[in-house]
Amino acid sequence: MTESGEIGPWSSGQSAGRHPQHHPSDALLVGYGAGGLGEGLSLAVALHLAACPECRAALADIQAVGGALLDDLPPEPLERLTLADTLARLDREGCAAPPRRRCRPEEAGTPDLLRPYIGSLAAVPWQRLAPGVRRAELLPRTARGGCAQLLRIAPGTALPHHGHGGLELTLVLAGSFSDELGRYVAGDIAEADGDVRHQPIADSHEECLCLIATEAPLRFTGLMGRLMQPFIGL
Repeated sequence: MTESGEIGPWSSGQSAGRHPQHHPSDALLVGYGAGGLGEGLSLAVALHLAACPECRAALADIQAVGGALLDDLPPEPLERLTLADTLARLDREGCAAPPRRRCRPEEAGTPDLLRPYIGSLAAVPWQRLAPGVRRAELLPRTARGGCAQLLRIAPGTALPHHGHGGLELTLVLAGSFSDELGRYVAGDIAEADGDVRHQPIADSHEECLCLIATEAPLRFTGLMGRLMQPFIGL
């Protein structure tokens, strides 16, 4: 990530000619295609799809299969509505499309999908969590305890070792990190569930910028992690 807040080639859906190597599971793509994921998880998957032609093709196949299955279902009788009924429903539900948000010049370099949440990466109000770790909230915590936020992790900095109370998706926007499962660079997505325990560490000379979306609070395993959890917000 540059000093201007831009994240380089990933913002155009490419990473120096490299396609992502870590992808969502088939089950996750099915859930995304069916609209069954929460907003934070969906945002992480959508950002990966923007960088990954392989997963875009896989999602198209999933949606084609789903469409074929729907075609095989017997048709349902259409509801009989008069013109007056239709106009009344439009008045109740509203039919005006929401205004499209124009991109300001200072938002250049920020992925399109993030602009509605943060505007520009260069203007994000980062909060210091610990030495070498800063965060910015994207979505408030849900009733179940899930959330979505951006993290900036300085080179060589490790997050506390932890498990998961539900699904956790980590989408790398810039830099890289490693954990017990592999190494992840820009465009890669890490998928961890309740069976996974790991300790991500920023492993390159540049800071790691990532989006983390969770279904439920993390389960920190060490004393320091448990003490920090109320402040980390994960």
